[in-house]
Amino acid sequence: MRFEEFQEFRQRQLSAAPLLLDAAETNVYRALAPLRPAPPADLSTVHRCDLARAWLRRFELPEEWSRRAMVCRGVRHGLGVLFPWLRAVQARLWLPSDVYPVYFELARAAGLAPASYPTLPAPLLPAPLLPGSPADDRPEYLLLANPSKPLGRYLSEAECDAVISWLRESPHRHLLIDSVYDLGTPFAVGTRRLLDTGRAVLLHSVTKGWLWPRTFGVVLLGPAQTELADLAEAFRADPPTPAQLGLADRLLTEHSDLPRQVGDELAARAERLFERLPDEVLGAIPTASRTSPGTYFFPVDIPAPTLQREYGLLALPAGVFGESRWSGSILTSLANGFGT
Repeated sequence: MRFEEFQEFRQRQLSAAPLLLDAAETNVYRALAPLRPAPPADLSTVHRCDLARAWLRRFELPEEWSRRAMVCRGVRHGLGVLFPWLRAVQARLWLPSDVYPVYFELARAAGLAPASYPTLPAPLLPAPLLPGSPADDRPEYLLLANPSKPLGRYLSEAECDAVISWLRESPHRHLLIDSVYDLGTPFAVGTRRLLDTGRAVLLHSVTKGWLWPRTFGVVLLGPAQTELADLAEAFRADPPTPAQLGLADRLLTEHSDLPRQVGDELAARAERLFERLPDEVLGAIPTASRTSPGTYFFPVDIPAPTLQREYGLLALPAGVFGESRWSGSILTSLANGFGT
C-alpha cells in the first residue's frame, strides 16, 4: 500500500471506528505546529558563507570546513544536485528500500538505476557491500539515514564497524549520510565516526529540528568531492532564496534551542503512546527504538491488521515507506491524542 493510499485508508478507518487508537499520524509539522517559529518580518541580507560557518559551529565541526559546506534548500534538494553528478561519473548507488520513496524518485529522475537494501527490522547490508566483497574502480555510494526512520534509532556500533570495513576495502567507496532526524548537538557518535573516515558526504537541514521543510540545509562534502569544481558549482548555481537564507539565519540564532524543545515534546508524546499500549505490543518494540531520543517512529514485529483487529491500534504497514518484505508495522506518537 502506497503512502497516499494508506492516508485514505486511515481516514476511513478512523471515521468508521472512533475508538480506534490512531498510532499512524506521520505529519510532524501539523502535530508540532505551535512550536514552529514564524518567518521574520524583515529581510536582512544574509550570506551563504556566514550561514555555513554558523551551521558548522552549531554542530561542533571545524569552521575551516566551510568550503566543503554547500548551502542548499534541504536534504531533498541536496540529493537532487548530487544524484545527477553521480550519474555523470557513472557511480553505483545503494539506497535503503524502506525509508523514503523520494530517494528512488530523485535517483531515477537523474538517470540512475539504484540498488537497494532493507533497514527493517534491522539494517541488512546486501552481499556486495559486506566486508570482503569485490571492488573495482567504479565510484560506489551507499546512502544511510542516521537516525533512520521508520526504524526509529541510530546505527549501532557494530553496524558502523561493518560500514567502515567496507569503505576501507576500496578508495572508490563513499557514503551519503542523511542526518535530518538527528536533533542533537553534536551529531551522533556513529555519524561522527563515519565522518572521520573522510569518505562521507553529510546532508542535514532545518526540516525536523526547526520544523521548516524545504528551506535551508547543508551538504557537507567529503575531501574527495570538495576538489570537484563542477559539483560545488552546481550547488552555488541553485541557492536558497534571500527569504530562505534570512529565515535560516533567524532559526540558527534566535531559535537555537528549538531542536531540544522538539525532542522533549516528542519524548513526552512517546511516553503517552507507550502508556496506552498493551504489554505485549510494547514489548515487541525493540529497546533501541523505544529509547532513542527524538524519534516518533516505533517498529513493532506484529502485522498492522493484527494490531487493528486484536488491539484496536491503527498502525502503518512497513510497505508504506517503500519496498519491504518484513511483516511488521510502525507505530507513531504524533496523533492529537498523544499531545499535551
